[in-house]
Amino acid sequence: MADTENGADTGTPNPTPQVKMQILGQFIRDMSFENILSQKPVQGQVQPDIQVQVSIDAKKRTEPQYEVVTKFKITSKNKEGGETLFLMELDYGGVFSIEGVPAEQLHPFLLIECPRMLFPFVRRIVSDMTRDGGFPPLNLDNIDFIQLYRQTLAQRQAAAAEKPDETRVS
Repeated sequence: MADTENGADTGTPNPTPQVKMQILGQFIRDMSFENILSQKPVQGQVQPDIQVQVSIDAKKRTEPQYEVVTKFKITSKNKEGGETLFLMELDYGGVFSIEGVPAEQLHPFLLIECPRMLFPFVRRIVSDMTRDGGFPPLNLDNIDFIQLYRQTLAQRQAAAAEKPDETRVS
């Protein structure tokens, strides 16, 4: 250890703060499952085509707590006729205590790491709901939350570029 005359350590750089993340709670904000196949039977062979839409929302609560909600909209349609077999919507959230993340990295941390921690629970709920709804259990594939984050940023940038500057006078 390199000490100076005043006792300050000059031999080591300032250590980076340790990132601490803790899930304080998890909850289902909204959930619905509609078995359309039971209302209107489909004629012929049923071959499901599953479409999954995912969106993520995060907001600050009290320091250092954040609420992150993943929203899933799952639609199963018959490949042949396009008839809807079932619809499922799930808003699943968590309350996180996060410390030691630099401010410029907090946004991606909230929208990538937090949903990654919640996803195994979402997968289980979706599997149970589809099974209980009369279908084979739907086991969601892993979601690349980094790619989802990048796509969302690109969409927002494209939307901002298309929007004309409202302060300009023509």
